[in-house]
Amino acid sequence: MSTQNINFENKEGQKVPSVTFPIRINDEWSKRDSQEIFAGKTVVVFSLPGAFTPTCSSTHLPRYNELAGKFAENGVDEILCVSVNDTFVMNAWAADQNAENVSFIPDGNGDFTDGMGLLVAKNDIGFGKRSWRYSMLVKDGVIEKMFIEPDLPGDPFEVSDADTMLAYINPEAVQNSQVTLFTKPSCPHCARAKALLAQQGLQYEELVLGDEISISAMRAITNADTVPQVYIDGKHIGGADDLAEHFA
Repeated sequence: MSTQNINFENKEGQKVPSVTFPIRINDEWSKRDSQEIFAGKTVVVFSLPGAFTPTCSSTHLPRYNELAGKFAENGVDEILCVSVNDTFVMNAWAADQNAENVSFIPDGNGDFTDGMGLLVAKNDIGFGKRSWRYSMLVKDGVIEKMFIEPDLPGDPFEVSDADTMLAYINPEAVQNSQVTLFTKPSCPHCARAKALLAQQGLQYEELVLGDEISISAMRAITNADTVPQVYIDGKHIGGADDLAEHFA
């Protein structure tokens, strides 16, 4: 998207827009509204330009899903992903992403996004009006903190990420460890190890046998023939069972 010189208003201290969202659940129409979503709760909202788009699918949504446990530990009741898409598109994206820890809110008419002052024209890429990328922390319907992406060309993604939001809520909850994981495709134990890391909100560098590294190279590094092999801050943890014991 080209730069539009938009003056985005920071709405900290204001109430969220009062909107009703039509949602399709189990082939039946339902709805959620701002009162039900926000009243008496602590909610993290992140909004993005569109379902299935690259940054949204590869980074923005997955990281919020990964860190959901950390957010819950720090008092967050629900994480919302808002996009100016209809409920069918949002449901399909949710299924594709396996993001069971995030609630997908279809702002199909753009009413919520417009009320936030963040509905922008993306006609140059055929999107029509969509949401500018941002995140916010809402307590009992009042916006405590907003992270609005800067008005720069393209699709800036600098401040609305999950780690930035978690650091605002509790800096001590942010990951400082470096994690490396040796895996191979279709390995159930590798999937288990990755799930354990995700539960802890830990990002990791994954080295896939036959892709990034050979088995002989892995053997030379780990002195092991099986996968997964996990390292945290340079310390060899071992396989999935060893990782579970480490976290316990």
